[in-house]
Amino acid sequence: RVERLKELRAEIEADGGAAHVVALDVTDPDSIRAAVAHAETEAGPIDILVNNSGVSTTQRLVDVTPADYDFVLDTNTRVAFFVAQEVAKRMIARAKGSTGDASPRQARIINIASMAGLKVLSQIGIYCMSKAAVVQMTKAMALEWGRFNINVNAICPGYIVTELNQEHWESEAGRKLIQMMPRRRVGKPEDLDGLLLLLAHDRSHF
Repeated sequence: RVERLKELRAEIEADGGAAHVVALDVTDPDSIRAAVAHAETEAGPIDILVNNSGVSTTQRLVDVTPADYDFVLDTNTRVAFFVAQEVAKRMIARAKGSTGDASPRQARIINIASMAGLKVLSQIGIYCMSKAAVVQMTKAMALEWGRFNINVNAICPGYIVTELNQEHWESEAGRKLIQMMPRRRVGKPEDLDGLLLLLAHDRSHF
């Protein structure tokens, strides 16, 4: 949604920063390649990728259709993989080109997984499967790409209010679930900022 990004760009620029908006269709590999190339043309080499895509359906496993399955797995797992792969190819090429540098360029990939990738939750089994794959994907990327000074980590958020689930938290079932939580509340997106900034920071080099 380009208009939302343009609003964010205006906020960043008003605060003295610089930002560029690049549209892409994450389900189309050609669009991913074009967008990454465009981003690097506008802003220079990508050192940090926050790889965030997620959709879900709420249903029992016996009710999942092939369309449901493809929708969730394609968006949450396949897309995350190919976006990271495209950015990593460029990071790796730069690392190979800087062999012998006293301070090689550091790079970061931060995948957004979910606690549902670590613990199965009722009626979102397909979502849990997709995010579990993102956790394993992160480990595999960290293993293969670490030698090129690319840190790959995943954040596994708990319950966070988003526009996708806000209606649920306002429902009777949502309010009941909140009362079962240790803090009796759900998180906000900004509750993840500290961890995200730590993983992206130069001091997080190991």
